[in-house]
Amino acid sequence: MTSRLERFIDQGVGRVPADIVLKGGCFFDLVTGELVQSDIAIGADRIVGTSGNYEGETEIDISGRIVVPGFIDTHLHIESSLVTPHEFDRCVLPYGVTTAICDPHEIANVLGTAGIEFFLESALETIMDIRVQLSSCVPATHLETSGADLPIERLLPFRHHPKVIGLAEFMNFPGVIHKDPVCMAKLDAFQGGHIDGHAPLLSGNDLNGYLSAGIRTEHECTTAGEALEKIRKGMHILVREGSVSKDLAALIPIITERLSPFLALCTDDRNPLDIAEQGHLDHMIRTAIASGVEPLAIYRAASISAARAFGLRDRGLVAPGWRADLVVLDSLESCRAEIVFSAGRRVTDALFATRRPIAPIGLDSVKARPVNAAHFGVPVAEGETPVIGVMPGKIITEHRRYRLPVKGNETTVDLANDIIKVAVIERHGKNGNHANGFVQGFGLKKGAIASTVGHDSHNICVVGVNEDDMARAANRLGEINGGFVVVEDGKVTGEIALPVAGLMSLEPYETVRDTLHHLRKAAFALGATLEEPFLQLAFLPLPVIPHLKISDRGMVDVDKFALIG
Repeated sequence: MTSRLERFIDQGVGRVPADIVLKGGCFFDLVTGELVQSDIAIGADRIVGTSGNYEGETEIDISGRIVVPGFIDTHLHIESSLVTPHEFDRCVLPYGVTTAICDPHEIANVLGTAGIEFFLESALETIMDIRVQLSSCVPATHLETSGADLPIERLLPFRHHPKVIGLAEFMNFPGVIHKDPVCMAKLDAFQGGHIDGHAPLLSGNDLNGYLSAGIRTEHECTTAGEALEKIRKGMHILVREGSVSKDLAALIPIITERLSPFLALCTDDRNPLDIAEQGHLDHMIRTAIASGVEPLAIYRAASISAARAFGLRDRGLVAPGWRADLVVLDSLESCRAEIVFSAGRRVTDALFATRRPIAPIGLDSVKARPVNAAHFGVPVAEGETPVIGVMPGKIITEHRRYRLPVKGNETTVDLANDIIKVAVIERHGKNGNHANGFVQGFGLKKGAIASTVGHDSHNICVVGVNEDDMARAANRLGEINGGFVVVEDGKVTGEIALPVAGLMSLEPYETVRDTLHHLRKAAFALGATLEEPFLQLAFLPLPVIPHLKISDRGMVDVDKFALIG
């Protein structure tokens, strides 16, 4: 009896027909940069023949089309798509993304190991190859209350799972540089494996120390200069273009044929509405080419360079013996996926129907106490008041100061300067903490918007002009078990329920997409000027500073943060 491996050899030699043959087209050779006219023969899950003529049990005419390797998203949080891994699979795979390397950091900060287990179980069923990086920073910071704590002892049982690659983005770079014991335990355990980085603006000797811990990849570069320093010091740069963090334009200068072996692409956080309107990694590819990037450079970054950076040695080229993750395009410039193969399987609705469903978890994770308007008061302070400055298209915020209006014994909003109230409300049922402050940049003239998606601890975050509306929005989140809510004059004018850990919907991605359309309209009716008001709101609780200097104690000067409360 012929073994599976022997059959591959026979198919490659041409002794027996291949399972599938793509005929009449060409493929993009990412080694030479040539378009090669050729049949492409597939046996089961791998390519068995190129640069020749083949017969197949199934033959597909792709005349005039170009085949490229499947795209690899090297860093993302599926939770930010607002749908479950199964729906993410169905949403994104048709765009040609055949591998996604995710960090379940968001659900882990809410549910701990149960969240990681949910993702790993889902990844075993998806048609797309979802790989998991184990969340390294749960909780993300001591400055806020998370739903869980994941020391190294709770991560190690997952290390050898077939879907696990390594340790996810190591956000606590001050802790690395100053050898925090918790950080050191995690880094020690993953030496020799893949450790993903997260070190915005870090440079010089501090960067050297960070990289000496064995950290190899980075998705937080926001300038070409920052990226070049990190590439020169051995990092593989993941060029990011998400729904909020948009770094592609700034990094176009480094996407060259020479540097492409040290680049990859990622989305980090991208919602279904943007995917529907623009696409996914395909959007990055055609945008880069339209900006003057050579196709060879960007297609390498989207596949073979990404695969090598994360040790996925079986994919990334159209060549015999490589995994049959393939995308049939109309042209390199437009990057429109017409046919997609995942491990040799043609992607169809029927294929998605073969997956085993995974039961949702975390359906009662919103345990915040009810609030009223009085909870949102900010006492009068002498001098100027700290204000969080939103920077559109970035998750970085600025620390600004203004002399704000006073009403009675409270500081109030300043609509003339686009300054409104912001609050974070603990929602994990641990301590009931509540912090108030001010934010500039949302554009709201009335009402409130609120969310249980609040990076990274995912407490309730609400911004608004009116305290009664803020309370109504926050309380409504508890009633729908998490999500996004828009309130105007005491009435809910838009909402989406995200009951899976307060982060993901139980609905199909099409329903989520359509609901987001309505939510945007409701937010814009309040005067919102941000392109993505809900995801911008979700990142608002992050204590991020634009110009960081780490003290010799391993701490950051809190006064430099755009903190609230």
